[in-house]
Amino acid sequence: MSIGETASVVIAIFLVLVIGNIVFSFMAERKHPPVGNFIECDGVRLHYLERGDRAAPSVVLFHGNGSLIQDFIVSGLVDHLAARYRVVCFDRPGFGYSQRPRARVWTATSQAALFVKAFDQLGVRDPVVLGHSWGALVAVAIGLQDNCPVRGLVLASGYYFPTWRLDFWLLSGPAVPLFGDMMRYTVAPIISWAILPAMLRKLFAPRSVPANFENSFPLFLTLRPKQLRAAAEESAFLIPESARLQSLYSDIRCPVHIFHGTEDQLIEPEQARRLHQVVGRSDLHLVNNAGHMVTYADEGTISHTIDSL
Repeated sequence: MSIGETASVVIAIFLVLVIGNIVFSFMAERKHPPVGNFIECDGVRLHYLERGDRAAPSVVLFHGNGSLIQDFIVSGLVDHLAARYRVVCFDRPGFGYSQRPRARVWTATSQAALFVKAFDQLGVRDPVVLGHSWGALVAVAIGLQDNCPVRGLVLASGYYFPTWRLDFWLLSGPAVPLFGDMMRYTVAPIISWAILPAMLRKLFAPRSVPANFENSFPLFLTLRPKQLRAAAEESAFLIPESARLQSLYSDIRCPVHIFHGTEDQLIEPEQARRLHQVVGRSDLHLVNNAGHMVTYADEGTISHTIDSL
């Protein structure tokens, strides 16, 4: 085969993969349409879900990297809390159906500033803010905002202090300009789909992946090229963001409850112990026989903790 013929085959494969991923994204969104409403906030279209009594105290939930609103729905946390509170869940920028404009660097602080404006638009006052995994950093950044009083923070499975983590850097490839774009529309969704079963087992270990998660969570939405970009960026930002924020944790003035599974295989429980030592008004809840998805393992205690706030 000549060089020209080889190039033609490569280009043809490339085009097939790009078109296939565009069609895949379209079909995924048809199968799993938005579950909530939209607001335009600071030039960003945000997708959010609201449940419960609007006159009740507010609880705001932020999902982790690679996830979306349905994480909290499937875990049962939304229904559990909505019986007593006004519950608001957001798709963070780039995840689910929320936009992630490329002109901004989406640090935890920039996301916090966006959500504080969203709170104002939605009339959310003095909320309890819960963040899971990467969302815990966003919750912390909200707690550090001077213009947004919060009743308290509930931080689950968070990463708060920089450590040497090669795995996070390896997952950041699809965020690289141009090269990452080509990856996201060609091989990255295929690779992600191939490793997804093992990743889910790791997230839920030592427990098995819940049947309701396997049946109800919209996994196809997480494999769209635009969400893969957001997930890759947050993998790249995680260590620098924790390094930037770690000196500010002692400035948090609201009560903080820290949850972490003792068997978390993604983020070591030592992260939670260190944060508890730094934050003055904090309680540490180490959940036995639970992994990274601690919100599925102990939603009852988390709900009672929110009651106390």
